[in-house]
Amino acid sequence: MSEKLSHLDAKGQVQMVDVSAKTATQREAIAQGRVRMSLSTLDTIEAGNAPKGDVIATAKLAGIMAAKQTSQLIPLCHPLPLSKIAVEIEPDRELPGYRLQATVKTKAETGVEMEALTAVSVAALTLYDMAKALEKAIAIEEIYLLRKTGGKSGDYQREMQTKPENMSR
Repeated sequence: MSEKLSHLDAKGQVQMVDVSAKTATQREAIAQGRVRMSLSTLDTIEAGNAPKGDVIATAKLAGIMAAKQTSQLIPLCHPLPLSKIAVEIEPDRELPGYRLQATVKTKAETGVEMEALTAVSVAALTLYDMAKALEKAIAIEEIYLLRKTGGKSGDYQREMQTKPENMSR
């Protein structure tokens, strides 16, 4: 492999990438995931009858908080000034379960892909935690980067394998 690995120095030691010479630009990342559960668990959550309280509001808040803490959770991630964090959680009776989406924006020298992925991951984990008294077999599935804009590597849009996963707005 002839490419230089960005997170290793000349001696092969782990390092945080120096982004100080890069220009701050507008950047956005959108990540998605899903949480699969039984239809009866979904119905209980949607009815507002989960034993731990408001599952969806708690999961959304956890996702927002997680995005803000990404540099503390993922080694070598830069702390970034986040200008927008939105977490959407929508029920899907066909799954059955929930579809999650996080949108994160910044104007910085590096992207927010990890912040969006962290938001979806922690929102999904919180949804599980809040609903585990109802069902232990809940599954967190398919967390991925849907789209990103800005930066040296340019824009990225994930190609959909089957039906579109874009959530309604």
